[in-house]
Amino acid sequence: MTLPDSFAVVRPEGPWVHRDVAANGARFHIAETGEGPLVLLVHGFPQYWWAWRHQLTALAAAGYRAVAMDLRGVGGSDRTPRGYDPANLALDVTGVIRSLGEPDAALVGHDLGGYLAWTAAVMRPKLIRRLAVVSMPHPRRWRAAMLGDPRQTAAGGYVWGFQRPWIPERRLVADEGALVERLIRDWSGPRMAGALDEEALRHYRRAMCIPSTAHCAVEPYRWLVRSMARPDGFQFNRRMKRPVRVPTLHLHGSLDPVLRTRSAAGSGIYVEAPYRWRLFDGLGHFPHEEDPEGFSGELVEWLRDPEPDR
Repeated sequence: MTLPDSFAVVRPEGPWVHRDVAANGARFHIAETGEGPLVLLVHGFPQYWWAWRHQLTALAAAGYRAVAMDLRGVGGSDRTPRGYDPANLALDVTGVIRSLGEPDAALVGHDLGGYLAWTAAVMRPKLIRRLAVVSMPHPRRWRAAMLGDPRQTAAGGYVWGFQRPWIPERRLVADEGALVERLIRDWSGPRMAGALDEEALRHYRRAMCIPSTAHCAVEPYRWLVRSMARPDGFQFNRRMKRPVRVPTLHLHGSLDPVLRTRSAAGSGIYVEAPYRWRLFDGLGHFPHEEDPEGFSGELVEWLRDPEPDR
């Protein structure tokens, strides 16, 4: 397979503008389009900002300033030697909001990005206007499920596998990132076969093969597990007892094989604000790519709704 060069992968041309912003002591690549209230989109593993290409155009057409960022260590953002714990990564996200010159944002996060979105809403609530989380339970719910539910423990086996030194990184970049494509296909529902084209898969594979990306991509998961028995992990878990006090939309695919519906459902107990749970029937771990029109329509409708608790 011939893969495109790194610059073309990170900054492909489209109806968006690429630029870099400084936040929390690092440089972050963003793609943005549209004008209006800010909606910040945060990707998960094993992807980068490109995962939101459909939502960028849909949100811009709906009258929003849509911005998709690359997390620290991924895509076109800085690869720093440290700073991959969720508290610091969440401050990256809120720092980008400040650097964009906006007083607040509707924050949308998928997978690891969803974990950070929950965290940001607790740590910097004044900067988050609304919260939308995709394919990720609340951090306390995730921790309890991984430790107490054997089925979720098995479904999240990749997280345990990331605790080994160096081996996960080597596997992610072997054969030009073939494992990335296999994970995306395995974690998707049946619709993904027709929704995800070969070009998109090449983009994800090449992005993971950019030097140091694989290591930076697994470091947050190493912290999540290794901190469970450390003081910093206990402190973070206590901090996340604080309720989320912004309107929250929680989106999940009914066929998600890595984060079970049972694990995600019930996160509303941590939200002291309007909370809406939406289960997409027949979709897997990537509902925003498996059914981009349906997902974008749900998101835009909720953002526009003046009474989001209905």
